[in-house]
Amino acid sequence: MAVYKETIKVQSHGKTPTYVDVTKDVRRVIEESGIQNGICVVISPHTTCSVFFEEYSHDVNENGDEFLQVDLNNVLAKIIPDHNTKDQYTYPGEEHYKAVESWPDAEAYLPGGDRTALFNGDAHLKATLIGSSATFEVDEGKLGVGTTGYVYFADFDRTRPRTRKCKIIVIGE
Repeated sequence: MAVYKETIKVQSHGKTPTYVDVTKDVRRVIEESGIQNGICVVISPHTTCSVFFEEYSHDVNENGDEFLQVDLNNVLAKIIPDHNTKDQYTYPGEEHYKAVESWPDAEAYLPGGDRTALFNGDAHLKATLIGSSATFEVDEGKLGVGTTGYVYFADFDRTRPRTRKCKIIVIGE
């Protein structure tokens, strides 16, 4: 059995959830792995990000989000509203603020000491619901999904743009 790993970088834009189609990367990594039959696991190591499998919907809104992503945002907002005020969620608590303030790179997380920069409790909950990984079949050296099946990396954290990692692991023979 062989294992092949690659990490790709994904750029989020902040302000709204970011969806990135990583299907081409997944297909490329499977091909480069040389593995013919097995599984491919796509993973987000970030607590406010998810990986999921969905149909490519062709239509997009004015922000470039596919209609199924817009619908997902709307459904998630009904059960997990955007984190906009201190009292809306119990996270982050005082101990978490103190911990972040003690980090050597605290300014990156709390610009100018602004605690509202950690108002991302909603992103953590959304990522928990959607999940941090997806597993796919590798069949005859190809991603084993239908024509309209795509792999998406989602960053639900709206606090700021950032570079994220997406890990692709192919296991098999």
